[in-house]
Amino acid sequence: MSLLEFVLRRLLAMIPVVFGVILCMFLISHAIAGDPATMIAGQRASAETLETIRRTHGLDKPLYEQFFRYLSGLAQGDLGESIRNRRPVLQDLKVFFPATLELTLASMGFCLLLGIPLGVLAAVRRNRLADHLTRVFSVIGVSTPVFWLGLMLLLVFYRHLGILPGSGRIGVFFSAPPTVTGMYLVDSLLNGDLDLFWNAAKHLVLPAFCLSYVYLAIITRIIRSSLIDSLEQDYIVTARANGLAEWRVVGRHAFKNSLIPTITIVGLSFGELLGGAILTETIFNWPGMGKYVVDSANYLDYPAIMAVALVSSLAYVFLNLLVDVLYALVNPQIRY
Repeated sequence: MSLLEFVLRRLLAMIPVVFGVILCMFLISHAIAGDPATMIAGQRASAETLETIRRTHGLDKPLYEQFFRYLSGLAQGDLGESIRNRRPVLQDLKVFFPATLELTLASMGFCLLLGIPLGVLAAVRRNRLADHLTRVFSVIGVSTPVFWLGLMLLLVFYRHLGILPGSGRIGVFFSAPPTVTGMYLVDSLLNGDLDLFWNAAKHLVLPAFCLSYVYLAIITRIIRSSLIDSLEQDYIVTARANGLAEWRVVGRHAFKNSLIPTITIVGLSFGELLGGAILTETIFNWPGMGKYVVDSANYLDYPAIMAVALVSSLAYVFLNLLVDVLYALVNPQIRY
């Protein structure tokens, strides 16, 4: 089977998966107790006002009819209209998704820039001081709750030291750059505004590290484990016997052959980062999809909740496909 045929088959297999996600999220979101019309209009709203709101958003229809109406809109690229702010949900996602994507990319950057060297160092210095310190660092990362870590980072670096900003994407004296990608770092560079770039970068440090710490610890341990397995193979013994430098043995031979499990965990972590930034975005007041879905849930805004779940599931599915494709690029022995 060629790689192209494999990709096409996987894309077709995604259809029932995505449909199942849509169905489950629709049923779960509509099973939550409460009335969106009451949340919008308030407890003292008249019965006529509540009925008008329900009729406007199709909430007076049977559940199955609401579901097929939603599917019909999806087929036309319509994610529905937000009950909370009366704007098209797709328009809201164009504003909030780039913020979450920028935070996710920065978080994954932390994971790779710190996780790979720490994992390699722990494997090469196995059972030595560097390995023990890395193990402690990883255990703390896996064990630390995100909300506690976020609050501690704000307390230390924002309140006491005052070296990093606490919330938002840019400072109050800066204006958002002209929108090209929606990511402030990229758009500020495209606009040639270096002051805005550095300000946005400083605002990104604390939430990105807070979001990445757990996955950084996981990636570090995975790299250590897989690299140790590679270093124990016969071809590594042969390479060392031939007099190759240790850095070449580790970097060119052992590390490359240990990338399969690393790629797997990086792909899965990226999908989880993209869809799991709710706590981090809430703590740091980051205007991304996580904060958007929390605000929407407070008003039982079904279309908005469904849209965020759909985008997250699609991203996760496509990332899994990308990971499978990267397997063949990293290891030529893998064929589909």
